[in-house]
Amino acid sequence: MTSTPRPLRIGNASGFYGDRFSAVREMLEAGPLDVLTGDYLAELTMLILGRGRMKDPRAGYATTFLRQMEECLGLAAERGTTIVTNAGGLNPGGLAERLRELAGRLGIDVRIAHVEGDDLLPRAGELGLAHPRHGRPLTANAYLGAWGIVECLRAGADIVVTGRVTDASLVAGPAAAHFGWARDDWDALAGATVAGHVLECGAQATGGNFAFFQEVHDVRAPAPAGFPIAEIHADGSSVITKHEGTGGAVTVETVTAQLLYEIGGPAYAGPDVTTRFDTIRLRAEGPDRVGVSGTRGEPPPATTKVCLNHLGGHRNEMTFVLTGLDIEAKAAFARAQLEAALGDDLPEKAEWTLIGGPGPDPATQGEATALLRCAVLDPDPDRVGRAFSGAVVELALAGYPGFTMTSPPGKGGPYGVYTPAFVPNEEIEHVAVLPDGSRRVIGAVPARAAETHEGSSEGSSEGSGEGSGGGPGEGSGPPGAVEPEEGAAPRDPWRDVPHVRVPLGRIAGARSGDKGGDANIGVWARTGEQWRWLAEFLTVERFAALLPETRDLTVTRHALPGLRAVNFVVEGLLQEGVSASTRFDPQGKALGEWLRARLVDVPETLL
Repeated sequence: MTSTPRPLRIGNASGFYGDRFSAVREMLEAGPLDVLTGDYLAELTMLILGRGRMKDPRAGYATTFLRQMEECLGLAAERGTTIVTNAGGLNPGGLAERLRELAGRLGIDVRIAHVEGDDLLPRAGELGLAHPRHGRPLTANAYLGAWGIVECLRAGADIVVTGRVTDASLVAGPAAAHFGWARDDWDALAGATVAGHVLECGAQATGGNFAFFQEVHDVRAPAPAGFPIAEIHADGSSVITKHEGTGGAVTVETVTAQLLYEIGGPAYAGPDVTTRFDTIRLRAEGPDRVGVSGTRGEPPPATTKVCLNHLGGHRNEMTFVLTGLDIEAKAAFARAQLEAALGDDLPEKAEWTLIGGPGPDPATQGEATALLRCAVLDPDPDRVGRAFSGAVVELALAGYPGFTMTSPPGKGGPYGVYTPAFVPNEEIEHVAVLPDGSRRVIGAVPARAAETHEGSSEGSSEGSGEGSGGGPGEGSGPPGAVEPEEGAAPRDPWRDVPHVRVPLGRIAGARSGDKGGDANIGVWARTGEQWRWLAEFLTVERFAALLPETRDLTVTRHALPGLRAVNFVVEGLLQEGVSASTRFDPQGKALGEWLRARLVDVPETLL
């Protein structure tokens, strides 16, 4: 009789390049782990690494990871913990070689492998990846899947370094290798992808950036939030947890919040599997333990997404401090003065944002203050350099009363433009470079015909209007999660009950983020009855009314009844991506909290 394989315990120690340096040591010391992953890459990170590679062809990887390994490589080897990371960035082979040198210097016997083939820059012309305005890209990286990682682990690697793979592949790869999954074990792969999506942003799954943060943190003496762990089972189901004694919490809602982060529609397409987010079932299994099951998978699309970064020009910004009375008049005066001073040298793009405003009878100077931010972009570095910022400072003694700035003049810096592209799967040469130096080519995964990626871990949603979340089925989520009947007349069981005007956030959480130039805002209800109301209340039209800055943009709504949630994708809100965005919140991180702050009429019985 064959015994059931034990769960694979995978932890995460990095959600971005710049995350808590000590997390690797903390995760290794605090308890047992089979695998420790680290996610260091994002679209903006690829741009940063690309600029670094321009200066030094040997660069292009996350140097932080190398320093973490200098401190913790021996500890990982002692604990028998395998390391899987995308810190290789644009140069995974280079980082793998530096790790071998480090291991030799430290006298630690570890087997190191890496995955390559994501870098399509040498073939950018052949594959038609040039930008119509900005020309040849600075970086062009395909989102590889999990199977290169699988081959490295099956060959005995203790450390696997990748370039640009999907974030969830760092978890799906070790799970597939451990359990011996086949390329078409869609449901198991989908379950591991969900676990990977929960882990990929580190402490966001344990209460970081959580709408109801006061419920999971001691705000007066917060302990550092623990990083998440997934205990993955042979069928792809998992339990999300964290090391005992670490800060934050793992609850159904903290996991829900992370599942809604940077997604599109219910069909979450990736290079290994299309994961149906409308089949995920969550359940509390005890303190800091959330079970994830029921996830269904389908074949992936026939194309692979490519992250393109182009050098777009140069940018700068200056912020005026406005205090006391006549704030709007002061703002208009400052703008008119600066535009007159610049004359014919106005930058190609300028965005003015008035932030905040004084309350009545302000008791402190802070309460009396608003900020006026001017962000500028131009191909010419001189036009947005000292010519711009110096002109602002020159107004100091000739401007509005109380004139002051938040920073001295500066020369600004370059910015990048992000665009996605898609190439046929067969065009990608996904290669595992094994510990012995041999190379193993990973063939294209069996694919279904598909024209678009409905939603990937770094993808964008297509279409407009309202997307269906599908039926709850066996994968439905928390008790009470329901979906409005398709084709049924609108129901309003609260029509005749008293309503109270309160912030939407009294009954709903939200998590938002960037998807290139698009933004997503996932909103979830806390109870089944609140979900019934939210699903009918928060339409595309009402969403646009609550967030007026989205009114002229295409907004797509996707229902996820199993999570008691709706997800909105706003196309173009972040312009040409984080680096090029002139918005005050260029990554869209605070959009959800803005939405939660808006006043709506809520049935009194739901509060």
